[in-house]
Amino acid sequence: MSLFDALPAPEPSAEDKASRPLAERLRPESLEEYVGQEHILGEGRPLRRQIEKDQLTSLILWGPPGVGKTTLARLLAKQSHADFVPFSAVLAGIKEVKEVMAAAERNRKLGRRTVLFIDEIHRFNKAQQDAFLPYVERGDVVLIGATTENPSFEVNSALLSRTRVYALRPLTTEELMVLLRRALEELKLTASDELLEQMAVYANGDARTAYNLLELTSAAAVNGALTEEAAADAMQRKMLLYDKSGEEHYNLISALHKSVRSSDVDAALYWLARMMESGEDRMYIARRLVRMAIEDIGLADPRALEQAIAAKECVHFLGIPEGDQALAQVAIYLAMAPKSDAAYKALGMAQQTVRERVAEPVPLHLRNAPTRAMKQWGYGKGYQHAHQFEDAVVDMECLPESLIGTRFYEPAARGVEARIAERLAEIRRRKEEKKEGGGE
Repeated sequence: MSLFDALPAPEPSAEDKASRPLAERLRPESLEEYVGQEHILGEGRPLRRQIEKDQLTSLILWGPPGVGKTTLARLLAKQSHADFVPFSAVLAGIKEVKEVMAAAERNRKLGRRTVLFIDEIHRFNKAQQDAFLPYVERGDVVLIGATTENPSFEVNSALLSRTRVYALRPLTTEELMVLLRRALEELKLTASDELLEQMAVYANGDARTAYNLLELTSAAAVNGALTEEAAADAMQRKMLLYDKSGEEHYNLISALHKSVRSSDVDAALYWLARMMESGEDRMYIARRLVRMAIEDIGLADPRALEQAIAAKECVHFLGIPEGDQALAQVAIYLAMAPKSDAAYKALGMAQQTVRERVAEPVPLHLRNAPTRAMKQWGYGKGYQHAHQFEDAVVDMECLPESLIGTRFYEPAARGVEARIAERLAEIRRRKEEKKEGGGE
């Protein structure tokens, strides 16, 4: 008898099952019931093909909490008719690893496959991860690791090279609503689509959070129906009118963006708070703040982009609610920064020119000449290397002939860009002087 023969848990009784958390009771029993991750499980996708061909290999499931990593690992083992052995990187050491692997090796000799699931694999140190290598290489086990951290940094290269990484995405609002509707059937309750959508938005891609919220709300159901008041209490905040994929979503981000552009710091903070309290994805807010930094501030304050990117990293690192302060801080910074859309407009003009005009060849003097033949053809002839000139300014034309003299970028006279405008005017003046003086 193998270790795995001795370990299977007995079938839970109906009473025992009913006492388990909702998320556990509703864990899918088949891939058909599994919701989300179509980018790897949809028809023709790589993991789906592996499953259909019964060619499951060691892999790592990387994604945020509550997106179905453990559930997917269980279903993969079930689909492959393999023993499923869960293993916690938090609780186990090398001794336990070797014991389980020895049992898996005996299983293989008996013709039975083992899927070893390691939750939070990033918590294993290098020595512990190395302990898996020989067993993975021999095929004693199919290793499935789950992690919320980037495997490139947290899983050692030897183990990483023997596995395939699949990135799991946060569940969409629509996918979470599918799960919530199933849960309502289990609980024999009803709820409006609007309320379910609010709960799905609040869950922010995390199915476990959605289930827990629904379970808390169900305790205060009235006549078999969930109420907005109970949901608001469970979320410990006011239920705000918000549709993460509809008009109000765009209304609020538009209000935030235009408040920042108008240098109205108080309005910017208000609309930011509205979005936060409505459960908006913090990374979405961070992305939009980065966009504001490059679209409305630009080179008037180059640090604005640095601040926005730093806030994005802070939100990713800290999460909710600590990361919210970083978003507030950068919203204040952007609102108070000098404004310029000169760089934004310059790119737009350049793109419009590219779309509307014939794509002219690169002038010969700007072309690289790595071969003798190219040099003979005139590639690189007449090129002026700026660093060989005292002021590093040359009169050489870098635009195609038909565009010589075109100006896309005209800096604003605000903030740092005012100094950029002075520098640009000086460069253009010197270029003209050199042309008139024959390039001297």
